[in-house]
Amino acid sequence: MIKREYFRAEANKMLDWMDGYYETLRTLPVKSQVKPREVYDKIPSDAPLYGEDMDAILKDLDSIIMPGITHWQHPSFHAYFPANSSYESLLGEMATAAIGAQCMVWETSPAAAELEERMTQWMAKAAGLPKSFTGVIQDSASSATLVAIITARERATQFKSNLNGVPQGLRVYCSAEAHSSIEKGVGVAGIGRNNLVKIETDSEQRMIPKKLEEAIRNDREAGLSPICVVAAMGTTGTVAIDPIQEIAAICQKYKVWLHVDGAYAGTALLLPEYRHICQGMEQADSFVFNPHKWMFVHFDCSLYYVKDPEMLVRTFDILPEYLKTSTRGQVNDYRDWGIPLGRRFRALKLWFVLRGFGLEGIRQRLREQIALNEYFAEKISQSGRFELLKPPFLGFTLFRVCSEGDAASEKLLAAVNASGEIYLSHTKVNGRFAIRFHSTQTYIQKEDIDKAVDTLNRFL
Repeated sequence: MIKREYFRAEANKMLDWMDGYYETLRTLPVKSQVKPREVYDKIPSDAPLYGEDMDAILKDLDSIIMPGITHWQHPSFHAYFPANSSYESLLGEMATAAIGAQCMVWETSPAAAELEERMTQWMAKAAGLPKSFTGVIQDSASSATLVAIITARERATQFKSNLNGVPQGLRVYCSAEAHSSIEKGVGVAGIGRNNLVKIETDSEQRMIPKKLEEAIRNDREAGLSPICVVAAMGTTGTVAIDPIQEIAAICQKYKVWLHVDGAYAGTALLLPEYRHICQGMEQADSFVFNPHKWMFVHFDCSLYYVKDPEMLVRTFDILPEYLKTSTRGQVNDYRDWGIPLGRRFRALKLWFVLRGFGLEGIRQRLREQIALNEYFAEKISQSGRFELLKPPFLGFTLFRVCSEGDAASEKLLAAVNASGEIYLSHTKVNGRFAIRFHSTQTYIQKEDIDKAVDTLNRFL
């Protein structure tokens, strides 16, 4: 056990380790090269009976743990969606860990509640969101979407589902390209995954509003109860933007809750030139995007906005005697704004990033990364060996090997990922295998794009 008088010396060792990690990150294989159970088998089967010194722990961190890490902060990490950090966020996270607050209600840490309230306001203004939205920080877009679905469920059942159980026949709708968390959320909410209706998409993988209205109308005629539509501001596979304005009009017509999932692409709203992707947002009931994806804030930090916070609180509020406080009603007790009672002080790292970068600093970096993505798309297109399946958009490019079948693209992806030089992921578009590329790691540079292009060409 580390005593306080030795803490500074031990903390300095950890700071040296962290600094060394970032300094050498480019030299590490971006994707872990270990085999299944390799890390597990190196960890003793029993916990130590007596404390060990920090030197021994750090030695094992390097020898046992680090080989099994896929480096999400590596400039050659181009897979999935990003989960970016930054030095500013890391410092904020260190302060959060040192404070160690459990921020369930205002009284358990007034600054945590009030900073969270102000940060959601800062971000709403910076992103040009409707003034009718009120925000809260959730852990992830998956949780925020679940919160939206449950709130929609309660509104539709006059808040009886929490008391009596979920009635049969409730229906939720999303694009056939939407994130799997929606299907999971519908199941967890007790509505049933078979009651999620996946709406056909157009040639650009966007939800077709006409098909949505047909599905809602048919369900109502069959005696079912449409309660929620989840529109995607950036689908997982192709970053397609559903036509929110048309979808919103349908939701208004049939009195259905509209939730907009902008987990990745929502950060682009910080750039005025991309605000067109949220046309119709003023008619939405809720919206989420993740600063922990593309805004240089450590996971986890999701901004969830709702038009009627009282609806949200009414859905999740339970007040046992031990949680009653004299300030109730005067302040936001955020444990009533989501599922868990316990809450981390997530607003602090967001504050550090916004203060450290400034909005213009963030915007400049976003534009640089968008330009790097366009550069990548141009380079692989010019080679004549790859085809783009969509024009480059934000920090995302979708491509495949010029071939009649999928085998060449699948083989290439497996080879480059196994090499550890770069890391990419895939999807399928209209049944065709496609490779996904992101240029949105915090500290990515042109040299990293050139490395990715060179690696793809060498392994093809």
